[in-house]
Amino acid sequence: MTSAIDLQSTQINKPVLRRGSRGEAVRELQTLLYNYGAYEIICENGPSSAYVDGIFGPTTERAVKAFQYQVFLLEDGIVGNQTWRALYKGAPVDMPILQLGSKGELVKKVQGRLYHATYSGPVDGNFGSSTKVAVEALQRTTGLPVDGKVGDRTWFELSKIRYFECV
Repeated sequence: MTSAIDLQSTQINKPVLRRGSRGEAVRELQTLLYNYGAYEIICENGPSSAYVDGIFGPTTERAVKAFQYQVFLLEDGIVGNQTWRALYKGAPVDMPILQLGSKGELVKKVQGRLYHATYSGPVDGNFGSSTKVAVEALQRTTGLPVDGKVGDRTWFELSKIRYFECV
């Protein structure tokens, strides 16, 4: 029997949602966002019923963007295949393995996230020895195998590092 939600596949049987969308799929989205804590990330803390109304308005859009940020997705506020899959998994999806010598924007995002936990080096997009040491420290404190590489389980732990200020 095939499930409508197969996290291992590249497609999920859910509609694309964005500001202005309405209905049961939006309610499901809002419930998942609430359960993940996305409303707290945007400093909207209250009863879940206030956020689960089936209307994709500005607060839902902000919560989607906050969730996308947490799981290293493009923060566009649109709930497509990758965002749905990440919501169901509660973690980043389709992420590459980063290691010593890796370069680019994702490395910079990892360094930025680690900066609030175990990293004091430059946020420059170059996975050097100081980034590796910070990844190893995170792995050690979270009980992961310590290899200094950012794979699935380390991506998950990185996605749990939250830092924000309510304004």
